[in-house]
Amino acid sequence: MDFNMKKLASDAGIFFTRAVQFTEEKFGQAEKTELDAHFENLLARADSTKNWTEKILRQTEVLLQPNPSARVEEFLYEKLDRKVPSRVTNGELLAQYMAEAASELGPTTPYGKTLIKVAEAEKRLGAAEREFIHTASINFLTPLRNFLEGDWKTISKERRLLQNRRLDLDACKARLKKAKAAEAKATTVPDFQETRPRNYILSASASALWNDEVDKAEQELRVAQTEFDRQAEVTRLLLEGISSTHVNHLRCLHEFVESQTTYYAQCYRHMLDLQKQLGSSQGAIFPGTFVGTTEPASPPLSSTSPTTAAATMPVGPSVAGLAPPGEAALRLEEVSPPASGTRKARVLYDYEAADSSELALLADELITVYSLPGMDPDWLIGERGNKKGKVPVTYLELLS
Repeated sequence: MDFNMKKLASDAGIFFTRAVQFTEEKFGQAEKTELDAHFENLLARADSTKNWTEKILRQTEVLLQPNPSARVEEFLYEKLDRKVPSRVTNGELLAQYMAEAASELGPTTPYGKTLIKVAEAEKRLGAAEREFIHTASINFLTPLRNFLEGDWKTISKERRLLQNRRLDLDACKARLKKAKAAEAKATTVPDFQETRPRNYILSASASALWNDEVDKAEQELRVAQTEFDRQAEVTRLLLEGISSTHVNHLRCLHEFVESQTTYYAQCYRHMLDLQKQLGSSQGAIFPGTFVGTTEPASPPLSSTSPTTAAATMPVGPSVAGLAPPGEAALRLEEVSPPASGTRKARVLYDYEAADSSELALLADELITVYSLPGMDPDWLIGERGNKKGKVPVTYLELLS
């Protein structure tokens, strides 16, 4: 118990001395040992790394999981060292709703069939998103979090210890300075005529006491200086390790970009496939955008309004037959344009013919198009000079 009380009293005394030194420094009443410029630059670089790592980590978490409640739940599971439960992505949830809607509204109806197709695409998008979140969390978020919770905590601990060593060093310097000033004052020779002989004895005794105090203060200063230098070297080595942290974070950033690129590429492919699948249903949804019979053409539309609902990406039709199933395909050289029903069309995108029965197209060129009875509504017959072939409706803007 006595030992503990002595240690407690000693710790309290050290804490009080540091508090006094810190307060006097803040009010400009005590000198402060300044660190060299290189050390200060290392400290500023480390602080900047920590602050920006925190911001990048938090915003990446928002990107991967926009729902704040879900982020809080995942954080609590991690702190409790429990496995985070699997969560359905928004795309997968949308796919589920669309599939249920198609089942109830009629899976054989045009709307139901489209819902099923879109639901399958959304499900694939949700799965790709889940994989991206998992990969980004492991390859990017985890290293950043490990730095903040591991290396940075070690650096902060050593910096606090260095701060305490500096306060102890400056307190020893101040104590030595006061002891030397008191010793100089005590050794001042008194005036023999104005001072009683008793004061000589007191002066000599005080001088000896202050001399011992100076020696003690110098010894404490040497110890404090040694501890401060040792702690400064340890802290400096940790701060210089920030360069290795930057290299590691750079590698993680490259991996994050790779995973994000893969994710968006998968999304693009899934949506492109979906758009191709839906191309065959556009004729039923927008019947006014192409000629399906040999009746006279409709009046020209205003030039200020769009004439067709064109897609943002060129898509190839999923059905390429001229004749309905079970009938022989027509030979193009035997096909003659109808007396009426031909129209001019502007090509929206380049199109490469899949076989000899199709007509290759170049963007912005004008061709003549027409349809035949029983022909697939997603296709038209296109003519350019003496060349003739099938062309997809989704690549055309009908003019007249």
